[in-house]
Amino acid sequence: MRAGRRKVENPLTARRILAAAEEHFAAQGMAGARTEEIAAAAHANKAMLYYYFGDKSRLHRAVMENLLRQLRNATFGAVGTKASSRDRLIAWVNGYFDFLATHPNYPRLVQREVMQTSKIEWIVREYFRPFHKRLTGLIEDGVAAGEFRKVDAHQTVFTLVGMTVFYFASAPVMSRVTGHNILSAQALKIRKRALLDFLEHGLMRRQARSR
Repeated sequence: MRAGRRKVENPLTARRILAAAEEHFAAQGMAGARTEEIAAAAHANKAMLYYYFGDKSRLHRAVMENLLRQLRNATFGAVGTKASSRDRLIAWVNGYFDFLATHPNYPRLVQREVMQTSKIEWIVREYFRPFHKRLTGLIEDGVAAGEFRKVDAHQTVFTLVGMTVFYFASAPVMSRVTGHNILSAQALKIRKRALLDFLEHGLMRRQARSR
């Protein structure tokens, strides 16, 4: 929503515009997406789009912020800080996996932003850097508490993020490679189980796994 609006007069319209914009930006990028097509898909008009979001650039940022806020809540909002490092990390992995499974546009949108590094700085500053810092700290806490093996926290974060997001980002290709839809409910269930099993045996110390 545009900053300074005291009240959204029709929040359903604004949400429809945001959802339609997410689909169009993911498919066509910000340069290729057209505001009139987004408005039509949202059953609104361009005047309402500009009223709520200002212009196409601000609408694109609103789409990204909406997704990134949901990602932050899904990964770090599930378990309190007093939980063990093991439980917090498992909650993070579950939250990240489930977010990606239910937000298929997210990897595509981020990939488009990464290709234009000059436009991603605000995302790095406000979301990715704090995200990396918190997850690195979680790994370091687990090592210090004897729950995790002695690992390089930064490299472990790269591994965790990579082995989770790659599955979803590569799904269109890997579904062809394997001959089945790797985003089906059953395939996702199997993938999450394999991911957590790898985490348990690759990072957790034996005494932590037996709790």
